[in-house]
Amino acid sequence: MLAGGLLHNRLGGTGFLMPWLLFAMLFIPFCGVRPADLRLGGLHAALLGFQAVVSVGVYALVRMVDVEVAQGAMICVLAPTATGAVVIASMLGARVETMLSYSLLVNFAVALGAPLFFATIAPAEGVSFGATFGVILGRVIPVIVLPFVVALALRRLSPRAAGAMRRLRPLSFWLWLAALTTTTAQVVNFVATQTQLTLAKGLSLAGAALVLCLVQFFAGKWIGRRHGETMAGGQALGQKNTMLAIWLAQSYLDPVSSIAPAAYVLWQTIFNSVQFGLVSRKRT
Repeated sequence: MLAGGLLHNRLGGTGFLMPWLLFAMLFIPFCGVRPADLRLGGLHAALLGFQAVVSVGVYALVRMVDVEVAQGAMICVLAPTATGAVVIASMLGARVETMLSYSLLVNFAVALGAPLFFATIAPAEGVSFGATFGVILGRVIPVIVLPFVVALALRRLSPRAAGAMRRLRPLSFWLWLAALTTTTAQVVNFVATQTQLTLAKGLSLAGAALVLCLVQFFAGKWIGRRHGETMAGGQALGQKNTMLAIWLAQSYLDPVSSIAPAAYVLWQTIFNSVQFGLVSRKRT
């Protein structure tokens, strides 16, 4: 994150690498996933219900004080699970199958529900359902569905090669670090160009993102614990696709509100770093 922030002028244009990094990062653990293990259950329903209810509730509550902060807070909850959450959760001990199935479910749900929600809270923006649905699926299919399909094909055609790829799972962590560096550079570039942002509004949006980051991680862990998957619940609910959230906020809400998901990048990465340290200490 420090490297991405300091070198944002040089790395800001490397966003085109993100799909390739995410594809490679997910392809490795997907080589060990069987389609029969991808099942939807009570955990998925509870997590999806939390996102739907809390995103509407937090918007209705905060808009009485500040509409822009309300929009930023809402998008931090509504945003689907991050693509990299599958890899991070597996490194923390969660089941890849649970994360993959929820990631697919929540991305499709947001693609269907977001345009309707935005049309309700910001009807003047003229939200296009088809355009939003197409863009979200266009971002999901190449980095989640495609590596899964390729991994399944490799398992069937060459089980030995698939086994060799599974042994490369530690490489996914370094690919995630490269993706995080690129994401940080893009976020810093974006924040630096916001001429309408005041210090007070920026702190309010960042503070709301921090509170919601903690709430979602711990709520997800609580929900996951009730279904025997504590870590999967926390990562599925807490780790967000912030770049997609920023795009949604800029496209259909007040552009200033996108500072909240931009700050969420910082908070969720710090939280994940703490989790890595705790898990490593526990294992040793």
